[in-house]
Amino acid sequence: MTQEEIISKINDFLVDEFEVDPADIQPDAPLQETLDLDSLDYVDLVVVIESNFGFKVKGEDFMEIKTFQDFYDYILVKVKEQA
Repeated sequence: MTQEEIISKINDFLVDEFEVDPADIQPDAPLQETLDLDSLDYVDLVVVIESNFGFKVKGEDFMEIKTFQDFYDYILVKVKEQA
């Protein structure tokens, strides 16, 4: 899977799961505020990541994720580690 395919897959499930406008998903946009995430939403996000990409997510991994680009980079690294 290419980087573009992974980012497209991420954006698709964010739109579906969190009902966010695709135009609001920008690399430098703040993830938490844009998706309006609360603690339960983070749990949902972890489940969606794990089911779509097949790796386990640790809660502390999200401490460094501020923007959509941070989120993309995190998933891209984890997917490459799996390969």
